[in-house]
Amino acid sequence: MRIGEIAALVGVTSRAVRHYHHIGLLPEPARQANGYRAYSVRDAVLLARIRQLTEIGLSLDEVRDVLADDAGRELGEVLAELDADLARQERAIQERRQVLAVLLEAPPTSDGPLSPALAALLDHAPATTSPAAAKDREHLALLDAAGDEAGAAVFAALRPVAEDPGVLALYERLDELEEAGVDDPRIAALAAELAAAVPDEVLAVIPAGEPSAAGFGRVLLDDYPPAQRAVVRRVMEELAERVRRRETS
Repeated sequence: MRIGEIAALVGVTSRAVRHYHHIGLLPEPARQANGYRAYSVRDAVLLARIRQLTEIGLSLDEVRDVLADDAGRELGEVLAELDADLARQERAIQERRQVLAVLLEAPPTSDGPLSPALAALLDHAPATTSPAAAKDREHLALLDAAGDEAGAAVFAALRPVAEDPGVLALYERLDELEEAGVDDPRIAALAAELAAAVPDEVLAVIPAGEPSAAGFGRVLLDDYPPAQRAVVRRVMEELAERVRRRETS
């Protein structure tokens, strides 16, 4: 195979192949009498391995270390690993297409397309005009937009909370703090009750590091006025403490 053929076979550019040669990541094959490089199947497997490793986020230096470990392995073993990785990608694409099919069939909403998991959760939530509840729905839609498995697990675990009529009263009390100051005496009690309303099943499936004042938690906090932010921050701190206690018990 020539450079253009091996590049097309693996799905990279000829420029990328030359770059891998330049940095010593991909050994240059011997040249034929006509001056063209002659690539073998082993070269194609090695190039596919480089592509696989870079696509999952490894730096070129990290790829070099992995390839050094691969050097003593049989060709069949490396090919089998590449085939298994392609099978995983194929399954992931199929799962995403299945979700997309459901979204395409669902009627449009003001929130835009929702995943089946979030749509099922919201279907079980009682109707309310609470601004705080509406904001919570927006935050769930933001998590949904991330499109990862953690979001679906969180939505499933939140089902009992969505069905609890007592939660609406908590939302209303949070609404009452919209214009309040951070020293309002209602903050501590409301935060404690909101945290208590979150079952342990939810904490068991939230992404690592959450709830916290970083990442998604940072975005969430910035969306509230001062007194409500103080409530939500206290809730996050209490839930994080519950997670720590569970992990150390």
